[in-house]
Amino acid sequence: QVQFVESGGGLVQAGGSLRLSCAPSGRTFSISNMGWYRQAPGKQRELTAFISSSGNTNYADSVKGRFTISRDNAKNIVYLQMNSLKPEDTAVYYCNRVPAGMWGQGTQVTVSS
Repeated sequence: QVQFVESGGGLVQAGGSLRLSCAPSGRTFSISNMGWYRQAPGKQRELTAFISSSGNTNYADSVKGRFTISRDNAKNIVYLQMNSLKPEDTAVYYCNRVPAGMWGQGTQVTVSS
């Protein structure tokens, strides 16, 4: 199975922005539906943003209007632009197929108030 490597997380103040990137580890993979998931401490992992193989997107209500998912199929990279970050966005963020396959390590996003 293909595993994905996430990057771009960090510590940011409320109202700030971050851009996450995701690329497959190892061999390339066929174009498929992709998503950014997140898991906050003590909570279940949830699908936050979705992009289909054709580029259609959908978002959880909690991030709608603030997050933007995009993909570069030529480079096999999926991005998540996060603006107007809030402390409740603090979580480990993962990218994966939808439905999910093997999980990577994720990237930590911490938003301070």
